[in-house]
Amino acid sequence: MIVMFMDSKKVFDVPCTIEIEHTNESLHAHVTFKEEVKIEPGDEVEVHGPPIEVPFGECGTFERIATVRQATWLGRRWAKFTGRFELMELCEFSFTSGEKL
Repeated sequence: MIVMFMDSKKVFDVPCTIEIEHTNESLHAHVTFKEEVKIEPGDEVEVHGPPIEVPFGECGTFERIATVRQATWLGRRWAKFTGRFELMELCEFSFTSGEKL
């Protein structure tokens, strides 16, 4: 029974649009799928193509193909469980230079 949950991973390609902004106001990258795709915990998305570089002060939009690997039932449960612990890693940061005042 467990083997059924572990072997049922679905993999497919989907066209997507990548929007990148590299300005004073924002530094972000967004991927929008051209088809209806539901991404859930544990799923993986790999965007194919050469690396994208957007110079400072500019924005760019690019068309690519992405491979979506949907997690198995067990993989989704594991991602939800471990995600609660990994969230705390985001809190371990500092904006100080490390120099003593």
